[in-house]
Amino acid sequence: MSGDINAAKEKLLELRASIDNIDAALVHMLAERFRCTKAVGHLKATNDLPPADLEREARQIARLRRLAEEAHLDPDFAEKFLNFIIREVIRHHEAIAVEHGTSAEGPSA
Repeated sequence: MSGDINAAKEKLLELRASIDNIDAALVHMLAERFRCTKAVGHLKATNDLPPADLEREARQIARLRRLAEEAHLDPDFAEKFLNFIIREVIRHHEAIAVEHGTSAEGPSA
């Protein structure tokens, strides 16, 4: 029995190491994504464009749901995750617009 427990503990350590690596990769990928969206925010602000683009958001959500289904990930979870990120990006874009003294509203997308 102790051999089974030791094997299970070893496998648990391996799986947790993989999870830790994936978490680190996610953090770095999110940081890179936010560097890109910050640049988008500056472009929008300097050109008086609205922080949100509802048509693009809808396309991105549909795309992410398809990708989630292909990856056997719950599409509802993927959509919630993307919506959380989108809300944060829009909040950043609104702050950038204020910094630039441009309208955070802009024309409707």
